[in-house]
Amino acid sequence: MFVKPAPGRAVRWPGTMRLLKAQGETVPETGFWLLCLHNGDVVKATPPGASAAPVSPSPSPAHLSGGTAATPEPAEAHA
Repeated sequence: MFVKPAPGRAVRWPGTMRLLKAQGETVPETGFWLLCLHNGDVVKATPPGASAAPVSPSPSPAHLSGGTAATPEPAEAHA
């Protein structure tokens, strides 16, 4: 999840004690960061450069779109 410090707050990374960047950072969804979010020490934010690019639909597999696809033959035991 991407978070940044709430206004007037400074939050340190656990373990390294490095300050969370003011413009925000991607952090793991661990108990520590979820507690910081719950306590109001950090706020969820949108990462810089993350635009609302339209998502193009991916091609559907032939078996879902009604197209003909090669059906594998059942494995037979050969003597």
